[in-house]
Amino acid sequence: NLSSLVCFHFLLLLFTCFSLVFMVLAGKLSTELGVKASATKWFNLLTTQLHHVQNLCERVHETKLHDGDDWHGVGNSVKHWTYVIDGKVHTCQESIEAIDEENKTIKFMLFGGDISQHYKSFKLIFEVTDKNDGGAAVKWTLEYEKIKENIDPPHGYMDYFDKSTKEMDAYLVKA
Repeated sequence: NLSSLVCFHFLLLLFTCFSLVFMVLAGKLSTELGVKASATKWFNLLTTQLHHVQNLCERVHETKLHDGDDWHGVGNSVKHWTYVIDGKVHTCQESIEAIDEENKTIKFMLFGGDISQHYKSFKLIFEVTDKNDGGAAVKWTLEYEKIKENIDPPHGYMDYFDKSTKEMDAYLVKA
């Protein structure tokens, strides 16, 4: 029947347009670096000593508990971060969504501050794996959805993670 066919094509067109808009707005960026410290040291830093990151990285100016009393709990506290990307001071809030000890993976949700001005969602995934040479590989992945199409992807964060990783690794090697 012709009306069913027209309706089907209209729905297909709507779905295609929605998918294209979502694909343009949603994105994923990753950076991976080889480090000298072990995966265990890295995972321990971010799961038990997160509050020390501000003392290890020149790009992190301040971090403090905003809500709750546990720096490392899943979903039960919010931290406030002040940091520099591309020479500009930014702020956001962060909470831990999940910790996978077996795979040494942590999922963070970043929101508020400068993040919410540009992104509907902004997730940071940290993964660390041991390498055969005694070091490890640190991978940072951002999964985001922009609020508007004309907002640039957050490429500055990749440089921020690269530089901060090197600073944290220098500390972990000595620790």
